[in-house]
Amino acid sequence: MNSRPKQQILTLIAIALTFGSGAADVASFTRLGGVFTSVMTGNIVLWGLAAARGSLSLASHTAVSIAGYIAGVAGGTWIGHGVNAASSAVKGTAADSGDDDAGLPGHVLWVLLAELTMMAGFTVGWEVSGASPAGWAQFALLATLAAAMGMQSFAVNNMGLTEVSTTYLTGTLTGLVSSLASPGKSTPHGLRRFGVLIGLVTGASLCGLFVATAADVVPVLLLAAAITTLVAAAGPSWRPGTRRTRNVTG
Repeated sequence: MNSRPKQQILTLIAIALTFGSGAADVASFTRLGGVFTSVMTGNIVLWGLAAARGSLSLASHTAVSIAGYIAGVAGGTWIGHGVNAASSAVKGTAADSGDDDAGLPGHVLWVLLAELTMMAGFTVGWEVSGASPAGWAQFALLATLAAAMGMQSFAVNNMGLTEVSTTYLTGTLTGLVSSLASPGKSTPHGLRRFGVLIGLVTGASLCGLFVATAADVVPVLLLAAAITTLVAAAGPSWRPGTRRTRNVTG
């Protein structure tokens, strides 16, 4: 089977999710306490800085973001295992049936739907707070967005993406530069690696522009990335000229 169309869709998904990650980090850094929601390495560094400075505010914001991310990964794992267990118990279900035309595994789609739900909740809170949350509202939105990023990381780890991540890109950048600098060595998944790096910068840039000029619109970037991912992931076919069909046996 030619897997090229499937790999192209995975590349589109990776770019869309990384676009959303870039927007989420700018939104959290500028309006949710000066911390990140997807880059936990950066948050751990900020945690150390908070300890050195004796900043309770920075320490509490990094703690909430890290805890939210961990909760998101755990929640995504529970959802994924629950869907897998259910599909294993019921033979012939569409979820994780192994059909090449079925798009992403069913448990990954459910986790992505859960992420979209978290994004929708974040959007409501963002708009209610006038795009300038403070106090407990700020902590709640920070935890929600970080949890969504944690779910996204779990989904990406289980959808067959190779050579890239969508929430922490140091490894992607290292692999890309290393392959480009190696004489006579090809660059596997070069388009995907370049795409996610560009997607991150684009999402961050647009979010920064919106924060400065139309902060109420910021959640649109996050929702657009999540919806684009689901549309691509659940599309009717991974291969040109084919349609998803459901085999019904009596």
